[in-house]
Amino acid sequence: MMDIYQILKQLPHRFPILLVDRVLEIEKGVRIKALKNVSVNEPYFSGHFPSRPVMPGVLMLEALAQAAALLAFDTMGETPDENTVYYFAGIDGARFKRPVEPGDQLILEVELDRMKAGVFKFKARAKVGEEIAVEAELMCTMRKVA
Repeated sequence: MMDIYQILKQLPHRFPILLVDRVLEIEKGVRIKALKNVSVNEPYFSGHFPSRPVMPGVLMLEALAQAAALLAFDTMGETPDENTVYYFAGIDGARFKRPVEPGDQLILEVELDRMKAGVFKFKARAKVGEEIAVEAELMCTMRKVA
């Protein structure tokens, strides 16, 4: 498990783009299960959509990528520094199955599929309760920046 303070030490993201509130389970080199509480106060809801707020799909994918980064750092036994950036390298097979609305808890489930030459491939899905909201294969990589 990881609380928000441990997450803040691992991820460079901050409000409003930090999209992981808690890590519920982590199995080094295998999988992570994390939580994003979806609040009506999120800044994107005022424009997406004013009459019926829905979490943008790209932000659901970003939340999954942040959970994947936490799994990658744990797998490698590293704490990134300010010169480490974790990037998307690809998103395949993204499917949106259910809207995510204010008040939902988004459960982020990510499994490490493979890791080769600094590129990580993950199978990821986010659920609300037992319903899948989004699923995708994510490829991510870490780079040092000067």
